[in-house]
Amino acid sequence: MTSPSPARGRATLSGLAAILLWAALALLTVSTGEIPPFQLVAMTFAVGGLAGLAWIAISGRSPLAAFRWPPPVWLLGVAGLFGYHLLYFVALRLAPAAEANLINYLWPLLIVLLAAPVAGERLRWWHLAGAGLGLAGIVVLALGRGDLGFAGDHWKGYLAALGCAFAWSLYSTISRRFGEVPTDAVAGFCVVTALLALPAHLLFETTVSPSGTTTWLALAALGFGPVGAAFYLWDIAVKRGDIRALGALSYLTPILSTLALIVAGRAQASTALLLAAALVVAGAVMAARDLWGRR
Repeated sequence: MTSPSPARGRATLSGLAAILLWAALALLTVSTGEIPPFQLVAMTFAVGGLAGLAWIAISGRSPLAAFRWPPPVWLLGVAGLFGYHLLYFVALRLAPAAEANLINYLWPLLIVLLAAPVAGERLRWWHLAGAGLGLAGIVVLALGRGDLGFAGDHWKGYLAALGCAFAWSLYSTISRRFGEVPTDAVAGFCVVTALLALPAHLLFETTVSPSGTTTWLALAALGFGPVGAAFYLWDIAVKRGDIRALGALSYLTPILSTLALIVAGRAQASTALLLAAALVVAGAVMAARDLWGRR
């Protein structure tokens, strides 16, 4: 009889902390007002990247080291962070948000499915069942809103949303193969993502100046939290934690995000949300069996 190592459990908890931070993403984004998407990415990733570089310097390491990586490392990081957000915004432009988000949230399931061939993990029935319950919960949540209607003329948006799912799931699972690369690299990824988002903003959007204390606080909170610390915590988790459990746990993000909007008075509670939450929590507990139970 064996149990998972404490280090593996702590790393997985880092991933759960990232998921909790991502749950605040929707509420904080709404609080930024009319700032367009790529401008928001440029501003918040700049905050997240600069905060990471400051932490590296305070820890006695050279911030420049965050940029000294071989091309494969840069390809993975930039494709994961910037590529995902680029495809996500394209999906929202070309398809209704409800359908695009539902397809996008295939990424937790894909993380579980790719854990074996890409990350070298052994899949058991409870990992697959847990991820399946999580996906069922998201479907219930989407159906409860009553705004699903997959139309054929939005296929380009659906394809972009599917690209989102693959971009993030591949970034998360392939990162396991770069376990020797320190988390400091994420600071470089964030800075480059901000720099790439800037020309995209200038080409496709009209700049909106943040106004009011609430907007500035929301921008700072996004940069330090869901678009900052969350990515550093996720890097630790996917490299050292139980990536199969992380996939199922990730389905908590849209559930907790909706709950945060309800608490803030920006959304209404529903029976569908309660059922979806029950399915997602059950799936997460099942997929994390290796962490809380003995094998």
